[in-house]
Amino acid sequence: MNDAKTLATVAYEFRPAHASDAVTISTLIQQFTREFTISVDGSGAEQFLASVSVAAEADYIADPRYHYITACIGGVLAGFIAIRDRSHVFHLFIAPEFQRQGLAARLWQAALASFPDAATFTVNSSPSALPVYQRFGFAPTGAPVEMHGIRFVPMRRLPG
Repeated sequence: MNDAKTLATVAYEFRPAHASDAVTISTLIQQFTREFTISVDGSGAEQFLASVSVAAEADYIADPRYHYITACIGGVLAGFIAIRDRSHVFHLFIAPEFQRQGLAARLWQAALASFPDAATFTVNSSPSALPVYQRFGFAPTGAPVEMHGIRFVPMRRLPG
């Protein structure tokens, strides 16, 4: 997908995640750990890294508190979003080769459609993802936080 195809020409398959997706979901997340871990080598972030392991992702997918939507093309995971408790963006990751094509926005719209009655949404955004969430209507609710070896910015999106 490095040929900058537009969304109009890319036919993604959107579907709920299955337990068998845990490996590819965890692998996709692991590609980005340097963007939010405080230490380049990930030291101090062991609790976070365990929370995105294959086993942890399989547990989340099976848990009714979590709603995962995947976007695949040709059987390849291009990206996914996970919402916890109908109001918190737990994960939103797009594989590097599918970024800057509007896929995050399409996944966000799919999540919104899944929870049309949600009053607000929150997210703990990595610093590099702030512009994406701001385009979705989120605003920071406080200063960046450093906890469990990762850095994030708490954000909220009000309805409307």
